[in-house]
Amino acid sequence: MKKLLSYSVVLFVLTVILLLIIPLPATIVDVAIILNISLSLMILVITMTIREPLEFAIFPSLLLITTLFRLGINVSTTRNILTNSGSSGQIIKAFGDFILQGNVVVGLVIYLIIVLMQFLVITKGAERVSEVAARFTLDAMPGKQMSIDADLNSGLINEQQAKVRREKIQREADFYGSMDGATKIVKGDSVMSLITTGINLIGGIIIGMVQGSGTLGEVATTYSIATVGDGLVGQIPSLLISTATGMIVTRAVAEGSLNEDISKQFTAQPTAIMISGIVVGVLCVIPGMPVIQLLIVSVGLIVGGYYLSRRIKAEPSLAAAGFASGPGQESEPDELSGETGQETLRQVTEEEYYKDVNNVYNLLMVEPIEMEFGYSLIPLVDESVGGRLINRIVIFRRQYAQDMGFVIPSIRLRDSSGLNTNQYCIKIKGEEVAKGELLVDYFLALDPENPEKEIDGIETIEPAYGIPSRWIRPEDREIAEIYGYTVIDPLSVLVTHLSEVVKQHAHELLTRQEIIHLVENTKKIAPELIEEAFPNYINYSLFQKILTNLLKEGVPIKDMETIIETALESISETGLPLKDVDGLIEHIRTALKRTITRLYCEDGSMKVITMDSELERTMVGCLSKGERGYYLALSPDVLQSLINQITVQLKKFNSLSQNPVILTSQVMRVHFYRLIDQFYPNVRVLSFNEIANNIQIQSIGSLTLENPERRGA
Repeated sequence: MKKLLSYSVVLFVLTVILLLIIPLPATIVDVAIILNISLSLMILVITMTIREPLEFAIFPSLLLITTLFRLGINVSTTRNILTNSGSSGQIIKAFGDFILQGNVVVGLVIYLIIVLMQFLVITKGAERVSEVAARFTLDAMPGKQMSIDADLNSGLINEQQAKVRREKIQREADFYGSMDGATKIVKGDSVMSLITTGINLIGGIIIGMVQGSGTLGEVATTYSIATVGDGLVGQIPSLLISTATGMIVTRAVAEGSLNEDISKQFTAQPTAIMISGIVVGVLCVIPGMPVIQLLIVSVGLIVGGYYLSRRIKAEPSLAAAGFASGPGQESEPDELSGETGQETLRQVTEEEYYKDVNNVYNLLMVEPIEMEFGYSLIPLVDESVGGRLINRIVIFRRQYAQDMGFVIPSIRLRDSSGLNTNQYCIKIKGEEVAKGELLVDYFLALDPENPEKEIDGIETIEPAYGIPSRWIRPEDREIAEIYGYTVIDPLSVLVTHLSEVVKQHAHELLTRQEIIHLVENTKKIAPELIEEAFPNYINYSLFQKILTNLLKEGVPIKDMETIIETALESISETGLPLKDVDGLIEHIRTALKRTITRLYCEDGSMKVITMDSELERTMVGCLSKGERGYYLALSPDVLQSLINQITVQLKKFNSLSQNPVILTSQVMRVHFYRLIDQFYPNVRVLSFNEIANNIQIQSIGSLTLENPERRGA
């Protein structure tokens, strides 16, 4: 029995197809007509009570089935009318007698009005709405997908919620695409009903006259009753289905059921109701108008509107429609809102919310990365007005993960009244680390070394790299590029600054939880390696120090297997002590030499600044041992000399696309890096062991041990 029910729709469709072939007695036709009307009423009620179209996603298929059912009934009734002298059941006769009322012409006119009203108004309108909805839904799919990715990467939703949203978007696209085609079925059904009517009336009269069933008037009356009755029992369900089609395709912006939306939105406009009542009352001055009826409607509208306005004033929650805050919801002050009523309501709500001590702990949370914006920069962030910052952050996060093997945590974006309108600031763990200023209606032109001609603009400094620049008008962009300027839009300036700040502070964002996640991710492809290394030889604290130091010096940690294997080998086989983190890191850097070489190699060669042997021997002699290991203790004269030389040598890299590199021995590398890191954080210090054998090293400068007496002379 259960298996039979699962195939009930299939059996129903097969039965409908048989209606097109097998003649049915009038009694069974009456049952089919009643089922058709009931099913149509049910579908119309469902479309008016659902909150969104996807709640009734089977509608396009159901539309085809009901249309096929209706056509099957029309074929059966037409067969009976033409073969049984205009008789095809009690329902058709009752409808025909009721509509005609003894007047064939008036009955036919009313029937034609109903058919044309459905065909030209409801069906045609539903068809157009479906077509437009399908097109706009498909066009909006990429933007909706990117919005989901942005919410996922910013931490607003989790993977499961993102999956549900993506499935909903796909279902919407499929639904509206199906509806676009399904409305053509409704249109064809209306056309077919007109053809069937003509066949029943003209064919019936011809058959009646040929068979001698009576005079022309009697035959016309008989077949007119049957034709109008048959047309109505088909058109009423068709009209209901057409109305349901229009209902479901116009529910795109609904918040609740049709009844709820109409009640809510009409009662929220008491002023419009009262004005309408006054206008209706003014119509009483027109001679011949029904004054009593007009006054009843006018007074009803005015009284109803006045009552609704009083109720809205008495309930502040209605006046602040759309605002909700309470336990379990974090309501942040909106810096852009100037409405006193909403601000007062928000303050009261926050006081109630923070009465719970547990909610106060939410204030202690520190965001890994934050960006705050002045008022003028909000359009760059707000997606509703075309802001693309979130999309650009998503692209940057993906690219950084592919390059460095580390997923940047979510970035909190918020407006701030503490900044100037054109300013923004970047915070790492709650503290400001960078600040900049943008002019959203201008372009930033980076000054070339030898411009052909200077261009007018507002002089400034590019925030990410400190390059002298100027803000120019959009109409001057082409001429600036001709003069040799590099022109950048404000959003790219902002994203570039953010990306550079994140790269500089990536090692601070590598938390213990992220370390565990990276190890677990590696375990999927190398379970034996992870089980051997953790925690027998490597603990998470040590591994965090290793990865943090690699990221700090710009070394990708994507090749996690090589990093763990090298660390495991250094500890288990060579007997390197766990406290010697620097030694472990140097072994790992050597194992990653192809990766490190790729970062600073161009066309098979690497341009570097070298260090002469005398200077290196002097620095080795200056190594001192402290509580945390060895450190380089140079005299102030030697240190000052090195800083001056590095400053001069780094200028040689300005015209190169490669980052500055200083080449030392493996013994001195880490100590020399720590010495100059505070002065030149973007300079990379490499050892000879970290460069692949097939790379040509080209020295473009050298650091030497200068004689203080000669320097003073």
